[in-house]
Amino acid sequence: MKTIISTEDLRIFLWVARLSSFTRAAEQLQLPRTSISNAIQRLEERLGARLLQRTTRRVQITREGEELLERCERLLDDLDDIGALFQHGSQLQGRIRADMPLGLATGLVLPRLPEFLQRHPALQIDIFSTDRRVDLLAEGFDLVVRAGAVVDESLVSRPLLMLELLNVASPAYIAQHGLPATLDDLPRHWLVNYQPNPASQPASFEYVDAASGTSVYLPMRHKVTVNNSVAYNAAAHAGLGIAQIPAARARADIAAGLLVQVLPQHPPLPMATRILFPHRRNIPQRVRAFADWIADIAGDGA
Repeated sequence: MKTIISTEDLRIFLWVARLSSFTRAAEQLQLPRTSISNAIQRLEERLGARLLQRTTRRVQITREGEELLERCERLLDDLDDIGALFQHGSQLQGRIRADMPLGLATGLVLPRLPEFLQRHPALQIDIFSTDRRVDLLAEGFDLVVRAGAVVDESLVSRPLLMLELLNVASPAYIAQHGLPATLDDLPRHWLVNYQPNPASQPASFEYVDAASGTSVYLPMRHKVTVNNSVAYNAAAHAGLGIAQIPAARARADIAAGLLVQVLPQHPPLPMATRILFPHRRNIPQRVRAFADWIADIAGDGA
């Protein structure tokens, strides 16, 4: 007798294995916890193998579970792509989980997302907004958008934009502390400290060394630390210190008199932004389409 395995049970197993939690998987899938437990039990009975070890504190994947996880990730992605090929009009279906900086999500992606969903009405998009590093596999993301260096080289990286940055401060800050004329003035000033990840670098002002063309980091005092781009921008507007923000946003605020450019002769290096994917054999068609769209609208706004 052939063993029939439900693709829905495989999807549930994928989420439980990634999140190491029945409860968190139930929350993400919006299913009762009993449905999650029953799906795993059915899968284990039909395969005749223990896939997950449950304790009161955590769920740990077994060796057999790891083998299934590797295979079912590829299988489910391939099934999604095959299903899309035979939908009328090649309509993409399924769910996309993406994480991106809050400023990018609110300033660019979400305002224009209706355009993408109009083209692909059968898709569901989950957008999370953080600036911290996330674990794509463990947290179940199909893609993330990040600025700066790629820390995990196992991820698939697609270049997106080079962001020009400007040094800025608010008029209120300049009125209180003065306008720095040279780098030698900075020890008497304050910086808005941006730390999206724990154990990041100390608060410092970044500028390009003219001789080498590389970044130099000048330590500075700070009173306020923030962990996302929207709070960073708000802190600069509030007069809490000098900040280094994307030029597209900064120039509009400078023109409106909300910010003042500081030390224009010492800008930081442009910051690379990338779309990152989990290390997989194939990137699902729906995820590729969403990444292509993000690249298109980012180019429109560059």
